[in-house]
Amino acid sequence: MTNDAEILEAERCFELLATGHLADASVTRGTGFGSTTGLRVGGRIFAMLMKAELVVKLPKAGVDELVASGKGACLGSARGRPLKEWVTVPVAHRVEWQRLTDDALAFVDGRSV
Repeated sequence: MTNDAEILEAERCFELLATGHLADASVTRGTGFGSTTGLRVGGRIFAMLMKAELVVKLPKAGVDELVASGKGACLGSARGRPLKEWVTVPVAHRVEWQRLTDDALAFVDGRSV
């Protein structure tokens, strides 16, 4: 269960990442899925914060690698099916967040990953 301190730390870390990414003119702030805080490129979501977890869109192989390492989990749809290109990474693994948001931006924008 996520506690308030983890949520505050996740929000702080995400804001630092967002500030860096927003220096790129192609990146905009908006919502993720629903009302979550998110980052977009070309109008498409590449990263968002859900409670104390970073959610990023990556190639399926990258998602599988994070899940296998125990650092991430597949994001499930409202229907309970996993979304193959979306992974959640808890604040406990925030040292990975910069690399993951960089990779997600590159993936969604069509840059090399």
